[in-house]
This record gives sequence, C-alpha cells and structure tokens, in this order.
Amino acid sequence: MLASTKVSAFFPVPSSSSVVSAKASLKAVTDSPENLDVRGIVAKPILSSGTMEVKAQAQALPKVNGTKFGLKIDAQKIEEDAPSASRTFYNQLPDWSFLFAAITTIFLAAEKQFTLIDWKPRRPDMLGDAFDLGKIMQDGLVFRQNFSVRSYEIGADGTASIETLMNHLQETALNHVRSAGLLGDGFGSTPQMSKRNLIWVVTKMQVLVEQYPSWEDVVEVDTWVAPSGKHGMRRDWHVHDYQTGQTVLRATSVWVMMNKQTRRLSKLPEEVREEIGSYFVDHDPVINEDSRKLPKLEDNTADYVRRGLTPRWGDLDINQHVNNVKYIGWILESVPTSILESHELAGMTLEYRRECGRDSMLQSLSAVSDKSPDGSPDASIECQHLLRMECGAEIVRCRTDWRPKCVQGL
Repeated sequence: MLASTKVSAFFPVPSSSSVVSAKASLKAVTDSPENLDVRGIVAKPILSSGTMEVKAQAQALPKVNGTKFGLKIDAQKIEEDAPSASRTFYNQLPDWSFLFAAITTIFLAAEKQFTLIDWKPRRPDMLGDAFDLGKIMQDGLVFRQNFSVRSYEIGADGTASIETLMNHLQETALNHVRSAGLLGDGFGSTPQMSKRNLIWVVTKMQVLVEQYPSWEDVVEVDTWVAPSGKHGMRRDWHVHDYQTGQTVLRATSVWVMMNKQTRRLSKLPEEVREEIGSYFVDHDPVINEDSRKLPKLEDNTADYVRRGLTPRWGDLDINQHVNNVKYIGWILESVPTSILESHELAGMTLEYRRECGRDSMLQSLSAVSDKSPDGSPDASIECQHLLRMECGAEIVRCRTDWRPKCVQGL
C-alpha cells in the first residue's frame, strides 16, 4: 500500500471508468493497420487528455549570519493537457532527436581532438617526406621519390653529406623495384633472381654534385634503368631541389649480377631479362662517361694513408656484404682535413673491384694533385684514392674532384 501511494504521487492512478475508456481506445488503435510502425510493432496510443503531476520538495532556506535568503518554492502541482495531434504515420514514430544530438556531440568532440594535432607541414616544401615511398612517372619508366634532409644527415658545414645523398640514390633504386612489383626476397633482387640466388652488385659509378642541400630542404630524386652491354644494367639518377627545381646531383652506375652463395659474377639469365626488360629506357647516360683510367696507388705514391679500418656488423646489408655507400666514407677518411675545410666534393668516379666482409682490415690511401700551377687556395683539387685490404687486395679505386667552398656574405 505504501509503495502504491508513493507511485501515485508521481503518476496519477486512473479511475475505473477511465481505465475502461483507455482499453477501448487502445483496442481501436491496435486494430487499425495504419497505427503500425515501420517494424510492424503497434505504436503506443496517445490519449486525448491526460495529466502528469510533479511535486517539488520544499527545502529550508539557508541562513547567512542569521538571515534567511534564497527563493522559496512551495510544493505545487503542475498540470498540463497532452497536446492533441492527428494520429498519422509520421507522428507515431519514436523521437530520435536525442540520438541525433548525441551523435552530433561525439563528432564535435572528435573534430576538436583532431584539430589539436597539426597535420599540415610547417613549410610548403615539406610536402616531400623521407617516408614517402614515391611514385611511377612517365609511362612507368621513371620512378620519383622525395626526401627531407634531417638534422642528423648534415655535416660540420651545415649541408647534407655525400653519404646522405648516396643513400637517397640507393633508397630510390630499391623502391623503384618494389613499386614495379619485382622485389623478391633479396636486396633489390627480382623473383627470378631470388630463385637463382642472384643479387645486383655495382661495378662503376659516376657522381656530379652541383649543390648540397641544407637541413629541412627537400630533394626530389628521379631514377630509371637501361641496358649496359649483354649482362649488365645501367641505372641513372637526377636529383633536384623540390622548391626551386635546380639540379642537386646527377649520377650514373653500372650493375652486374653475382651469385649470393659462390660470390662469383654471373651472366644475366633470360628469365631475369624478361622481368626487367620492359622497364629499360632508351636514353643516353645522364653523365658522359669518364674514360680516364684510374691508377693504382701504392704506399710510395700515396700522400695520405689511413689504416685500421674495420667493418662493423651495422655496415653489412641484407646480402651480408658491406654497403657500397660505406666504401665512400672510408675513402674520404684519408682526405686531409685542410681540404675538407676549404673545399667541397664536386664529383667522383668509383670502380668497385671486390667486396669485403665483417672481419676484413682495410686501408684508405689518397694522393692529392693541385690543378692550379701556382698553388692558389681557390683552385680546384683532384685526388686519387684506393681502398684495399691489409693483404693488398683492391676493393675500390676512386677519383674525386673538389671545388672551393662558397663563403657566405662575399
């Protein structure tokens, strides 16, 4: 009895006559097909009249310094008639406004969270990123990839090192093969090469550097391949500044195949030629070949010798040989500091003759020849280099050209 009394205080208990009337109305509603909702469930009837009673509990007014203050609300009955509405199909549908409001709130909150994160680059030229895997251009024959120069890729003079630029070249070459769908389980090997345990090795490379990018500069690298003789492949690169379009570097290289197990050079199988032949470009090398012979340096002809160079585990690539970019770093180890401070590398030609393993002990030899007859410090410099094992076996012969650095403000 107590429970029913409490309920009736908030929801009116209809009289017996009103209950009979409500039942008759409900039967009329349920029997009418137009009162079914879209799911075939009978919609709740809307009575022509009804009451809802709400009681507000009166509370004692608070006191401040003994004085009562506040708004006194007496218990009162609020009575309003339910609105009369025509019983159409639409007004029988449930009210979804609360759901739409909740969804809108969620989307607004999510939008606010996303706006807190600035996904836009700080500079327009930062559109190119090192994490971009690049894209195929010019009827599928040229591959392009952008790189942003990172702070850890610059040298003492504030510009990207030659090794950084060479790593960009190698990365685009591998991504080119992958984008073409030819990447097997080897380092740049196609599926047919992987079946035959073949890998690519570079035998010669020429590089011309016109300018060095600085930190946060973005370079755009284009690369393509062409045949080189019967059993070789030529790969060219053209690097330019993403913002200005000026040329940064041009490079060309010759690659041959080597058996991964026997470490011997191999002919180009016809099956591999069929895989890569459709990607060959009929175009002259991006650099004219330097046909000058690279001399072999000896202890008595070298001006500078750097001994005790040892490959580390991190210098090996997935094919278990030293990365060719690492050889460049070792070659420059024997270049005197005076040249590194006053000049910058303008070009180099490399001939790779042998690979080395993790346990090899290496020596770097350099001979410097001043191109200026009067020995002017502003003259270009040419150097001859040899990277060899301590036993005397040659690894790389190299020639480098150096130009004076441009002094800012002059």
